[in-house]
Amino acid sequence: MKKAKIPESTITLNKKAKHDYSIEERFEGGLVLEGWEVKSLRAGRIQIRDSYVLLKNGEAWLFGALITPLPTASTHIHPDPQRIRKVLLNRGEINRLIGAVERKGYTAVATAMYWKRGRAKLEIGLAKGKKEHDKRAAERDRDWRREQERVLKARA
Repeated sequence: MKKAKIPESTITLNKKAKHDYSIEERFEGGLVLEGWEVKSLRAGRIQIRDSYVLLKNGEAWLFGALITPLPTASTHIHPDPQRIRKVLLNRGEINRLIGAVERKGYTAVATAMYWKRGRAKLEIGLAKGKKEHDKRAAERDRDWRREQERVLKARA
């Protein structure tokens, strides 16, 4: 199994998504953000733990992402930390997501957010929910791999 490549300029990761879902395919999309949101992202004040992507009217929307406004935000705007944000994807990607979500029972989950050429990008994972016994098995495998590496490191 390949390990997912995480960009250097990572803003935040959704570790809970990897625990609760088995992620089968990943998409990269841009976000439509306001100025205060970009400043908060640069300060790392975002949480995507409970966020997901909803597909409505042929468009993708990010729900549940919490971007905490900086205290220095402008006085003439009233920032909404849990605003619904539009995700920018190609038509083909949106159609593939719609097909998987509506027909095959998948969920579109936000797995990571990072900077790419000065723009905020969102990694969307096409995921199926794990059952409780699957979560325990994954945790057992992770512990076993960790123990193997510890033994191999001790030998060297």
